[in-house]
Amino acid sequence: MVDLVITHVDVLQGNTIIRDTAIVIDNGYIKDFVPNTDVPQSKEVIDGKGMLATPGMVNTHTHIAMGLLRNYADDLELMDWLQTAIWPAEAKLNDHLAYWGTQLGIAEMFRSGTTCFSDMYFFMDQTAEAVKETGIRAVLSRGMAGVAPTAEQALVESKELFLNYHGYNQGQIKVMLGPHAPYTCPDDYIEKVVNLGQELGAQIHMHLSETKGEVENVIKATGKTPIAHMNDLGLFDLGCLAAHCVHVTDEDMDIMKEKSVRVAHNPQSNLKLASGIAPVPEMLAKGIVVGLGTDGSASNNNADMLEEVRLAAMLHKARLYDPLAIPAQTAWELGTVMGAKALDYDDLGVLEAEYRADIVLYDTSGLHWQPRYNDVASLVYAANASDATTVVVGGKAVMKDKELLTIDEEKLRHEIKVAQAIFQA
Repeated sequence: MVDLVITHVDVLQGNTIIRDTAIVIDNGYIKDFVPNTDVPQSKEVIDGKGMLATPGMVNTHTHIAMGLLRNYADDLELMDWLQTAIWPAEAKLNDHLAYWGTQLGIAEMFRSGTTCFSDMYFFMDQTAEAVKETGIRAVLSRGMAGVAPTAEQALVESKELFLNYHGYNQGQIKVMLGPHAPYTCPDDYIEKVVNLGQELGAQIHMHLSETKGEVENVIKATGKTPIAHMNDLGLFDLGCLAAHCVHVTDEDMDIMKEKSVRVAHNPQSNLKLASGIAPVPEMLAKGIVVGLGTDGSASNNNADMLEEVRLAAMLHKARLYDPLAIPAQTAWELGTVMGAKALDYDDLGVLEAEYRADIVLYDTSGLHWQPRYNDVASLVYAANASDATTVVVGGKAVMKDKELLTIDEEKLRHEIKVAQAIFQA
C-alpha cells in the first residue's frame, strides 16, 4: 500500500502535459504515473479532476519573519529603509514574534503554491520549529553581521543550528551559513565564517552586489567588486547562494560560473527598493544557475512566487527589448527546478519518478485559464496564486481544497494582531 495517489489530474512534465493520469506517491517521493484504472491501494486518495499538477515553486531568498513588518515602511531606498525603519523595528523581535512571523510567511507560501524556501534571518530555532510543524521544506541560515554586538554569538548559534537541523527528515531542512553582506561583514569576520564552513561542511547564503552604492563602497575599500573580493577570501569555495547580484560585471559572472555560485534573483524587491535589474539573461547564457526569491515581505509585500515568475519573464523582455529574453518555459523553470538547483537539491522541482513529491494542484476552471493552448504560458502570464487549491510536500498534504491543514489560521490571525500592536507601540 502506497502513501498517496492523486487521480484524474493533468500533469506538467517539462513543457508537456500528461492528461487525466494518476500520480503514485510513497515515502515522500513520486513512485510512478499510471492510468486511473490501474491505481494501487493507497492510504489517501486526492481527486485531481479539473486540476493541473505542477512541481511546487521554490523561493530561494526570504527573510520570512519580516512579514510582520509588511507595509511598516515603504517607498525608501534600501539603506534608508534599513537604517531608519527596519533595523530599529527588528530590535523588538523575540522568539515568540519570529515564530508567528514565520507561520505567516509559510501560510502565504502554501496558498500561492510554494513548497520550499531559503531563509536568512534571526531566531532560527523558532523558524526551524515552525518548518517542522507545518511540513514545508526549507534551507535555513542564521543571519550574521560582523559589525553587530552579536557577531560572535551568531557564529555559535549558526553552528548549533547546523548540528541540530541540517538533514532533518530526509533533507526537509538544510542549513547554510548566512553572513549578511560585505558592508556588515568585515574581512576578518568572513575568515571566521569560512573557517566555520570548512569545519561543518556548510555552504553560504549571502547578499552580494545588491545596490550600486554597495559595489562602489567595496571597490573603494578593496579595489575589487564584492564578487571578486569574496572570491579572494575563499567564500565561494564552500558553495554559495548569492542573493540579488544586481550590479555584476562580465568578469564577476565569469567568477560565478567558475566557482558554481548560484543566484537568488529577487525582481520585485529590487524594483521596489530601487536597487536595479539583475542581468539574468546574461547569467543564464554563461551557464549560471539562477532561482527566484521574494526577499522579505517587508521589502516586497508578499510571498507570491507566481508574481516573481511573471515579473522575471516580463521585466527582462522589456529590459532587452527582446520577447525571447526569458520565455515562459524558462521563467517557470527559474521558479521551480532552477530554484531547487540553487538550493542544492538535485531531485526536486520537476514531476518525475524518483523525485521528491512536492506538488501543487491548480484549479484550471477559471475563465483566465481558457482556452488551454499552453498551460505553462497560462501559469506564467495568466494564473493567480489563488488558483492553488491543494499542496503536497514530501508526499503529505499541507493544504487541501484551500484549507491549511498544518496551520491554525484563526490563531495565526490573532497573533499577528498582537505583533502589530507591539511594533506600533
